[in-house]
Amino acid sequence: MNVARFWREQSVRYNLYGTKCRKCGTVHFPPRAVCTKCKSTEVDKYQLKGTGKIESFTVIRTPPKGFEKETPYVIALVRLDEGPMLTTQIIDCDINEIEIGKKVKAVFRKIQEDGKTGAIYYGYKFRLIK
Repeated sequence: MNVARFWREQSVRYNLYGTKCRKCGTVHFPPRAVCTKCKSTEVDKYQLKGTGKIESFTVIRTPPKGFEKETPYVIALVRLDEGPMLTTQIIDCDINEIEIGKKVKAVFRKIQEDGKTGAIYYGYKFRLIK
């Protein structure tokens, strides 16, 4: 990710904001200018609670370049309590504890470092609710 894109997306990455349709109540993440359900443009910024459950997951053992020191790690599809689904890393637990249906919550963590620019990227990851 380049530095300019990082700064543009900083609010959403740091605060887990979405949008909520004023007409039908559908919550979107990432934020949308148009509701995907009723096509209304009447949407408001919406602060997500940051809790949900694991719908599916996979353990990454052969990572892409730059993540070799992180393995093994878990990437999951998480359905937020408000409805949207997102892809995220599950952290702070033994990978054998992770199961479909387990409750999770968002936490703020380091995502990666860009050696070329010196930028350190932070954002949300999720951990199990115990």
